[in-house]
Amino acid sequence: MKGLRNLLLTERKRLAKILQVTEKRLRNSPEGTLRVSKNRKYTQYYHCTPEHKTGKYITKGNESLAYALAQKAYDEKIAELAKKRLVQIGRLLKDYQDDEIEQVYYKEHPGRQQLIQTVEPMWEQKVLEWKSCEYQGKGFQEDAPVILTERGERVRSKTEKIMADYFHRHGIDYKYECPLYLKGMGVVYPDFTFLSSKTGEEIYWEHCGMVDSPVYARSMVRKIEQYENNGIFPGERLILTYETEQSILNTEKIAQMVERYL
Repeated sequence: MKGLRNLLLTERKRLAKILQVTEKRLRNSPEGTLRVSKNRKYTQYYHCTPEHKTGKYITKGNESLAYALAQKAYDEKIAELAKKRLVQIGRLLKDYQDDEIEQVYYKEHPGRQQLIQTVEPMWEQKVLEWKSCEYQGKGFQEDAPVILTERGERVRSKTEKIMADYFHRHGIDYKYECPLYLKGMGVVYPDFTFLSSKTGEEIYWEHCGMVDSPVYARSMVRKIEQYENNGIFPGERLILTYETEQSILNTEKIAQMVERYL
């Protein structure tokens, strides 16, 4: 499964943090356990210890003890579960790679590879097919400035050139203004489209270059809403960057977004 290893690493980090929190609280927890009893319409709490196995009644003035004992029992269960899952994830990570299915093929002799039909297309094959699909981008007005990227394609702004050149220099395949149909809006042209190596799905990058313009901002909000209505959400398959006259997008920000999403 594409991206499973990263998901496992993220989950391991989350569980380790949970375990750290619960173990810290348990170090300060009181001795014994809590027994809860229902007496008619009242709930009664008892503090169970080796000396009082059935429990000593906790009075209303000592309710903080009941809270602490209940919290202790909860934290113990959470800590036990977190430890169990951390062990399981550790074992899986030791033996799992996202491309392990593909590696079975690549480890075969080249002569054998020619005779084998893989169970699914190889990633390189998917990328080649994705890149080879021709498309008609959005046209330019006659009086629009001619801005060319290092790859020789025409873009609409200097910022888009900076972005495209960054992708090109770092070997990140992209499509510029590749048409995308959004139900409820029709065809839109995302600034950049990528094929995610983590998920195998397309990811879209919209650069909002004039958000201090009310008209432009309203148009972008409507566009983003339509992305969401079509199941494409910011932070998942939609990357958003912004610019104003005072705040210009720089390569550091581009690098951060690439690292996070691509």
